[in-house]
Amino acid sequence: MIGTFFRHGATAALTVVALVLIALIAFSFAPFRPLDVVIGGLLFYGSEYVMHRFAFHARPSRIAFVRRLQHRLHYDHHVEPARLDLLFLPLWFLVPNLAVTAALVALVLGADATVSTMLGVTAAILHYEWTHYVAHTAIQPLTPAGRWIKQYHLRHHFISEKLWFGVSNPSLDLVFGTYRPAGEARRSATVRNLHPEP
Repeated sequence: MIGTFFRHGATAALTVVALVLIALIAFSFAPFRPLDVVIGGLLFYGSEYVMHRFAFHARPSRIAFVRRLQHRLHYDHHVEPARLDLLFLPLWFLVPNLAVTAALVALVLGADATVSTMLGVTAAILHYEWTHYVAHTAIQPLTPAGRWIKQYHLRHHFISEKLWFGVSNPSLDLVFGTYRPAGEARRSATVRNLHPEP
């Protein structure tokens, strides 16, 4: 199962990016700044919630090409949550987002912060991808926290797509009121088909 995880384009690419960033730090091409690693992780965890809630669940575009991208990016994952080819972030989405994030980090925090911050971003995305992979496969987490986070994400797919937008952590669901105990949420008729055709 671990081999399957690393064979997918996004996770393989992220692993290579992380190793390159570590090498840049290890061979003194860039400074290691632990606070920037933390900032990078927090940047991703914030964007995880925002992108999932407001972009991935956005209404379908009127433009057919954009609608196809929306289906591949997220809509079809709700229709078939166990399909691995729909589980991971596609490279056409991931690579430009990493490039834009690196450019913004360099612009806002400075060039010296870029490698460490992007290491934090990359590590957080790998954590997200692993958590998402475990949630949708037969892997049984070993810890109570791991088992809880798996159930927490599966609620989003099988109870209500209007709740539980965090995949790897519930913090922003708690902040923005999109967390509910499982027993307090009503099952949504559109949980598997986000935007049914009229």
